[in-house]
Amino acid sequence: MHHQGFMPPPYSDRERRKWQDPEGILSGIGLKPGLTIADIGCGGGFFALPAARIVGENGKVYALDVNAGLIEGIKRQAAEEGLKNLHLTAGRGEDNVVCEHCADIVFFGMALHDFQDPARVLENAAKAIKPGGRLVNLDWKKEPMELGPPLRIRYDTATATRLIKEAGFTVVTTKDSGPYHYVLIARL
Repeated sequence: MHHQGFMPPPYSDRERRKWQDPEGILSGIGLKPGLTIADIGCGGGFFALPAARIVGENGKVYALDVNAGLIEGIKRQAAEEGLKNLHLTAGRGEDNVVCEHCADIVFFGMALHDFQDPARVLENAAKAIKPGGRLVNLDWKKEPMELGPPLRIRYDTATATRLIKEAGFTVVTTKDSGPYHYVLIARL
């Protein structure tokens, strides 16, 4: 059983950009200047850093990952770029509510299947979302492919939908995001 942060992905961010466009995905889910997004299970910042650039100085990015080394790496990169809108926490999604009712979007980027207790993580996500905000779950399709985690640990859309509904959300849309992923959008 591996958990977010303990196993580095077998590809670099540069390679990953060939099959996943973080800016395109973030603008596709409605991220705009001035908004607040919480990236739960942010890894090395593949989405958190582009999100910080998109939301700009009037926006905020809360990013959480269990791997303190990855969080330090994001801190360094943010400092190099002069990004002051990132609020970074090293810790478990099960134990942390990054902010109370503050996020326009709570985002899970290929992370939901990695948590020990996804139900708890989603309850914390519900506490972080502001009224009218949305939860976005981008994850691997449960289909055989060369990339990505082992099939047995992936959530298909039905499993992800059930978990998200059990946390008090209503799933609004589920659609493909490129050949390997789906994106599911939910509201409280």
